[in-house]
Amino acid sequence: MGARWAGYLLACGMAVAGAMATQAQDASEGAALARGPMVRGTVTATAADHLTIKTETGEVYEIAVTPNTRMTKDRQPVKAADVKVGDGVGAMGELDEPKKTLHALFVGVMDAEQVKKMREGLGKVYITGKVTAIDEVKITVMRPDRVSQVIEVDETTSFRKGRRRGQTDDASATANGGGEMVTLADVKVGDMIAGQGGLKHGTFVPTTLSILPPGAEGVMGMRARRGENGATNDTAAPAAKQ
Repeated sequence: MGARWAGYLLACGMAVAGAMATQAQDASEGAALARGPMVRGTVTATAADHLTIKTETGEVYEIAVTPNTRMTKDRQPVKAADVKVGDGVGAMGELDEPKKTLHALFVGVMDAEQVKKMREGLGKVYITGKVTAIDEVKITVMRPDRVSQVIEVDETTSFRKGRRRGQTDDASATANGGGEMVTLADVKVGDMIAGQGGLKHGTFVPTTLSILPPGAEGVMGMRARRGENGATNDTAAPAAKQ
């Protein structure tokens, strides 16, 4: 997802942000075309009419593509033949869960190096996920990799929510600092958040923390893995090292 998703301040973070922000914009545009579930993962095999991906939780899905599938990378059109093993993919469309097949209307692609940097930076130069607990200035976040991490806000942290007047209601814009300024009191358990920052004494402290708009789980593809009934199964997740 591209530079509007999170403008990370560190050198590595900046490289990731460029990729993530663009992919976030791609996903936002794709969401307008493809209402429905999103499946995300790493490509393990490719073919002219489908991609095979493995999710963070180890599930294998086939992403079926047709001439009507919109496929983008860095906001540019690509074809299935351009996708490589190791690339990251987020696809929206009609999901056949029993067959683990998603008939894609939209596919956003991130190259393998960007995926690697994004994974390395998660919880270190940026954070994203679902708020599962708040204890004064400490916020527990269920990350998309199913790791529960406690972050801590301080006097340097700024908070934003929703969109500014005149902006589109866009998750990527919000995560990159758009939206109205709010306070820690506005952050609630169940919110999807995203922010940039860094480690202080081993704990991630965001300089900016954004409450993502409703529906951001699908648009951003950065959600704690849930069952169809919405249960998070948080107790099964490992804790991040602090």
